[in-house]
Amino acid sequence: MKKKCLLGTVLLAGSLLAVQPALGQCADLSLEEAIQIALVNNPDVNITRLGEETAKAKITQARGSNSFSWKASTSFGTSEVDTYGWDTSNSTRITGSLPIYNGKINHNNIESAEIGLDIAKLQTQRKWETMKLEVVKAYYNVLEAKKQLAVYQDTVDKYQQHLTNVEQLYSAGSKAKIDVLRSQVELANAKQNLIKGESSYDNKLSTLRNLLYMDQQSPIVLTDDFVYVPFEPDVNTCVDYALNNRKDLVVDTYQLKQKELAVKNAKAGYLPSVDLSLGTAWDKQVIPSRNNHTYSATIGASWNIFDSGVTKGKINAAQVELETAKLTLDKDKNNVSLNVRNDYNSMREAEKRFESTQEAVKEAQEDYYIANEKYKAGEGIMLDIIDAQTALSTAQQNYISAQYDYARYRAAVESDMGYDVHPSTATVENAVLK
Repeated sequence: MKKKCLLGTVLLAGSLLAVQPALGQCADLSLEEAIQIALVNNPDVNITRLGEETAKAKITQARGSNSFSWKASTSFGTSEVDTYGWDTSNSTRITGSLPIYNGKINHNNIESAEIGLDIAKLQTQRKWETMKLEVVKAYYNVLEAKKQLAVYQDTVDKYQQHLTNVEQLYSAGSKAKIDVLRSQVELANAKQNLIKGESSYDNKLSTLRNLLYMDQQSPIVLTDDFVYVPFEPDVNTCVDYALNNRKDLVVDTYQLKQKELAVKNAKAGYLPSVDLSLGTAWDKQVIPSRNNHTYSATIGASWNIFDSGVTKGKINAAQVELETAKLTLDKDKNNVSLNVRNDYNSMREAEKRFESTQEAVKEAQEDYYIANEKYKAGEGIMLDIIDAQTALSTAQQNYISAQYDYARYRAAVESDMGYDVHPSTATVENAVLK
């Protein structure tokens, strides 16, 4: 299969232009560009956005139910009349109806449908926010895996160099065979970690491509990297912001309003309904003549006096759903508060870890240099080299993980708080061509 590159690049200034690099040429991709491409192309985002169209259709239905409806009907027949032959008949009617009063059920349905459109828009906006978080995590996962891969490669290179030194020392008679064997084992183990690291990097890169809905063969180069930016707000400020701005909490509030309207509709079953009917009809011919048609206008009222508890059951069910909506809102508020606090604390933990591990890397590098030089001078043992190399690799991996943990958890806190996210307003049709 020929490799295809990313064709669309979302510009940070807000424009989205379709460009096509030559086959095999890598496309540079910043974090913001990746986010914008996902907001435009990811199927989950577009599926969620289609909910707005469904909500608009429901508004049309609800409004139509509260307006005139017209029906036309016609019938043709023929019958034998004794010895007089056949008699044909034709009857045509046009009737219209308009609900005048039904306990405001139609008005409540219109209001509920309009609320449904607001809900759909909020769900789309929340999907943008969660999609941004997914892309940020995937983007940083790739960068982290790449740096971890460099550490694995560096470890292999160091063990390879050390094995060469040991073999030379063994040939000179200054080191035992066991040192050669142990060096070979450590090199093999390091190569295993390198292989796993390569696989992890490829998998995380595939995950990012999948979020961007781009061809898995498309080569990309990530141009951004971790940059530490202090996060100033305290945890209580973050929680308060989230409780006031999370779109899904607003959705819960709107759905609670819909349930209140549903209770009103159920109670309307005890009220009378009034309808206006208009009609015209004619017989014996397809098109009415001047003297062969009738007009009618009727106002009808109906009242369900006794329905064996059907209306009462509907009211009880609607009230239960209303109470469920209230409890759902309370539960979701608690969950939002918990998620903000957990991610905030994890962010602060990562912040402290990368500050401390940065110094640990310097110390481990110095320790490894000393152990290696002592071994060359015949003053150290093989275990010193292994311990120093293990400590160095661990310190480097911890430092890398701490940086990207901070970046990911910071993004999670911002998503938990409900920071607004919007796709580019420019043309987006050809953001990525698969």
